[in-house]
Amino acid sequence: MPWLRRFGLAEFAFSYPVQLSGGMRQRTAFLRTLLTQCPLMLLDEPFGALDALTRSSMQEWLLMLWEELDRTVILVTHDVEEAVLLSDRVVVLSQRPGTIVADIPVDLPRPRTYAIVTDQAFVSLKARLLATLRRQPTLGVVTDDA
Repeated sequence: MPWLRRFGLAEFAFSYPVQLSGGMRQRTAFLRTLLTQCPLMLLDEPFGALDALTRSSMQEWLLMLWEELDRTVILVTHDVEEAVLLSDRVVVLSQRPGTIVADIPVDLPRPRTYAIVTDQAFVSLKARLLATLRRQPTLGVVTDDA
């Protein structure tokens, strides 16, 4: 129950998954992952199914949670803004076979909040990552407009 309270889920402790919102289901999934007490967490597109407002709220919630926990997190995402917001390092992979195309440090101050997405350093880093992605072949087409 203390963890459910901490995750804002205490009043839904006896609810079925269908009775939970998308954000509540995501927090439940994170809680299950945390309770395994592994030093490494793998999050594969954790916010992909959420609407934009819930996604940004969950991203900020995760940022606060990471500040408290001593865990290494590997986040797989196709959302460049999410990668920059949540990461200390972004590794860009090619299409199959997956090879490292770029390994870019995210030198933005911590603790972070969602407000950083309008900061010039954030915008520049996001533009750099987008340019890197645009130079990659996609379905046989290479664009080099960057």
